[in-house]
Amino acid sequence: MGAKIRSIELIANTASGSVGAAAPDEARALLAEFGGKANVCVPEGGDLAGCLQAAIDRAPDLLVILAGDGTARAAAELCGMDGPMIAPLPGGTMNMLPKAVYGTTDWKAALRDTLEHGEERTIGGGVVDGRLFLVAAILGSGALLAPAREAVREGRPVIAFHRARRAWRRAFSGRLRYSLDGATRGKAEAMTFMCPIASRALNDDDQFLEAAALDPTGVAEALRIGLHSVMGDWRDDPAVEAVACRQARVWASSGIPAVLDGEPARLKASVQVSWKSAVTRVLAPPKQDHAEAGGDAPKETVKAAN
Repeated sequence: MGAKIRSIELIANTASGSVGAAAPDEARALLAEFGGKANVCVPEGGDLAGCLQAAIDRAPDLLVILAGDGTARAAAELCGMDGPMIAPLPGGTMNMLPKAVYGTTDWKAALRDTLEHGEERTIGGGVVDGRLFLVAAILGSGALLAPAREAVREGRPVIAFHRARRAWRRAFSGRLRYSLDGATRGKAEAMTFMCPIASRALNDDDQFLEAAALDPTGVAEALRIGLHSVMGDWRDDPAVEAVACRQARVWASSGIPAVLDGEPARLKASVQVSWKSAVTRVLAPPKQDHAEAGGDAPKETVKAAN
C-alpha cells in the first residue's frame, strides 16, 4: 500500500448515479486484498449524512466516498485538514471532483491504484457564503441551466433546448454585479469560479481561482454556453470572459441561485467568494499516473483580474 493506511471507512451510496447494488460487496472484496481494518457503510433509508458522520467519528486513516459530488464536498467540509484523508471515487452523475483527482478511470481501478500507490495530497478550494467548493461554483442564471447541460450530456438536444428555454424564463430578475480582487467590476447573467485542480488555465499549485463572467443575450446563446461547458470549456464561448482572482464580491437584487460542485444551492443576495489554499487532504496516485488516466489537459493562460 502506497501510504500507511491501517483503517478505512468506505461509504457506498447505491442510490447514486453510477453505484450499482453490487458495489458494496465489490468494495469489501477489493479492500480485503489490502488487509487492515475496513468497514463499508451503505446508507439506510437515505440517511447519507448520518452514515458520513458516523464514518468520520470512527476516525479512520482514510475515508472513501463512492457517491456523488455533493457527498464528496460534504466529506471534505467535515474532514477538513485535521480529519481523515478522503478518496472521492466516481460514483455520481457528473463526478467533477473524482475526474479532477483520478482522471476518467472507473471507481474500482481508481481505488486499487490509490491503495497501491496513493500519496497524501493537500488540495485547496473555494468558499462562497461559508460553503466550500472543490471544483467549481456557478452563480446566477447559469446555475439554472444544469438540467439542460445534463440533457446535452445524455445526447437529447431537443429536451436540452426546452430545458434551457424554461431556465431562461425562470431566471431571477436583474443581472449579477461583481467585483474581482477589489478592482475589476462588471455585470453578467452568471459567474463561474473554477479551482486550480479542475481549471484548464491554472496549474494545480496556483493560489487563486479562475473566474468567468457569462453574459448570453438570449436562450440560444445560453444553450450554446451550456454546450461548451459539456463539450469543452466555458471559456471556449465568445460570450465568456475569464480572469484569475483570489477573492470576489457578487451581488444581485434577490437571492442568487447557484451550483456548487454539481449540487444546487440558494445563496444570499450578496456573497463573498474566496480561495483557500488548504481545505482537505486526499489520497491519490502520483500526478503522472493521474495524467495517464486522462485527468490532465494542456493548460492554457488566463489573465489577472486587475
